Amino acid sequence: MTADQLRHLIAAGLRCVHLEVEGDGRHWYATIVSPDFEGLRAIRRHQQVYATLGGRLQTDEVHALSMKTYTPAEWAAQAD
Repeated sequence: MTADQLRHLIAAGLRCVHLEVEGDGRHWYATIVSPDFEGLRAIRRHQQVYATLGGRLQTDEVHALSMKTYTPAEWAAQAD
């Protein structure tokens, strides 16, 4: 799995206005900004991201994914 492939999988399942993915091929870190996160707690946001990956976590294609998830308003506020 490459960063571009992981970015593509996430973007295919969520409306991302900002998406950064970094990692070493097994351990990944993502910053995801999506209006799809409006009104959701962090655990539900993460579940949405995991859903975009399908079975890739179970098959160890993606070994670990740490993420920060924001709504567009949260992202704008933290940038100030």
